[in-house]
Amino acid sequence: MLWVSSRRWATAGHDFGASVAAWCALVRPDVFRSLALMSAPFAGPPALPFDTADNPPQQTSPEVNIHNELARLDRPRKHYQWYYSTRPANTDMRDCPQGVHAFLRGYFHYKSADWTGNKPLRLESWTAGELAKMPTYYIMDLHKNMAETVAAEMPSTAQIAACRWLPENELAVYAAEYERTGFQGGLQWYRRGTGGIDTAELQLFSGRTIDVPAMFIAGKSDWGTYQRPGNFERMQQNACTRMLGCHLIDGAGHWVQQEQPERVSALLTEFLRRQ
Repeated sequence: MLWVSSRRWATAGHDFGASVAAWCALVRPDVFRSLALMSAPFAGPPALPFDTADNPPQQTSPEVNIHNELARLDRPRKHYQWYYSTRPANTDMRDCPQGVHAFLRGYFHYKSADWTGNKPLRLESWTAGELAKMPTYYIMDLHKNMAETVAAEMPSTAQIAACRWLPENELAVYAAEYERTGFQGGLQWYRRGTGGIDTAELQLFSGRTIDVPAMFIAGKSDWGTYQRPGNFERMQQNACTRMLGCHLIDGAGHWVQQEQPERVSALLTEFLRRQ
């Protein structure tokens, strides 16, 4: 999303749109003069390693190790981003037994404040035991796909009827488009991240900070704020030098701009007015 205000561009994004917005503000602060991030903290560019001639980087990355650790838990688990990077993920969702509409209803419900099990907390470290505290839409059961995962948390008929932030007729539009296109286009983003495809390019900006006014908005019931341990803090302390506010909104989970649109709009309007 983009706005123009007094000839200044502001950029805002939700989820991995937040990453796009953050990079816009970091790379071109002359164009993008303020930044609003939603649900996904931005911890800064990847570090560029130095002194590697005599101390070469480890060949086994922490990411590889964490998958082995997750699989060895008493309740074996796997990370959703690496699942989304696999070849079967698109078909698992597009051709799921419950149908795309029901799959999306379960997915939206499970990650929202309507699912009362969403009670996020700060994770201490990037370890299997800590990550496994998150719900299964993030740290999945090892032998289940995403359609099977959300089917177990399907809302009741009464809950669906009461969902004002995503009524059935609006969800039908989403479902029809994903039935037509599939999910693979969006899933490519996960392949980019888990495969490190553009890491070397992004490392060119190592050490750069976002120096335009910035704010962060998320639902208080959104695990996305904490899914990468330490990123929420790094965003405020290092990545953004002019962070003007972090707002965790009651009554919202991951879909904060849908679940609490009036509150989000008020925060964005006030932020832009201050600029």
